[in-house]
Amino acid sequence: MTQLHGKTAVITGAGSGIGAAIARLYASEGANLFLLDVDKAQVDAVAVECSSTGVTAVARRVDVMESDDVRAAMDAAAELLGGIDILVSSAGILDETPFLELSPEVYDRTMNVDLRGVFLAARWAAPHMVKRGGGRIINISSQLGIKGGTGLAHYVAAKAGVIGLTKALALELAPHSILVNAIAPGPIFTPLIEGLSDEWKAAKQAELPVGRFGTPEEVAPTALLLASSPGGNLYTGQTLGPNSGDVMP
Repeated sequence: MTQLHGKTAVITGAGSGIGAAIARLYASEGANLFLLDVDKAQVDAVAVECSSTGVTAVARRVDVMESDDVRAAMDAAAELLGGIDILVSSAGILDETPFLELSPEVYDRTMNVDLRGVFLAARWAAPHMVKRGGGRIINISSQLGIKGGTGLAHYVAAKAGVIGLTKALALELAPHSILVNAIAPGPIFTPLIEGLSDEWKAAKQAELPVGRFGTPEEVAPTALLLASSPGGNLYTGQTLGPNSGDVMP
């Protein structure tokens, strides 16, 4: 028996990296999918791959910075799939810029994608979950949102904000049987991390008790746990950390 049979999931940032890995795992567990990404070609390819398992997988180009686009996507997902049970917010950007060189424009863009995009996805998906009688919201943060990191003040601020937003939503949406949690991965081999310097990556790897970066496929099972029942039933307002030991709360 598949763990998500009969469930519908919307995933942002589903065209690559952690979002794509979660999409593939959810498809293998029987979930029907509405996959969103700013790169239409990439998300189309992931949808085709997921559809091969026998589930419905719809791809749509969405810029998570655009409120009207996100709202329309959530409405379309609910209409086409019969509702929204699970939302995974995985869209994000990352670049390495020393704070003394950080422009307001770069800061604002990172906050708009990595934090405001998470807010918009939850804001327009949650009403559909209320109508359905409950749901799960899973926000992808970062271990750097807990411990900080050099050259990444804008990214750290956004990811810390995701953790705070997750806690607030968990409290406010619990009466509607909507469970809200965050995942704060450590460094993961994804296209996102390719923009960081070799020096940064080498120094970070040397800090990790596990001694290596993770893969998206090693993060996706945490998202499955939080979406599943009974496995995820008692989690809300939590931040789970598949982070190679970089953070030990």
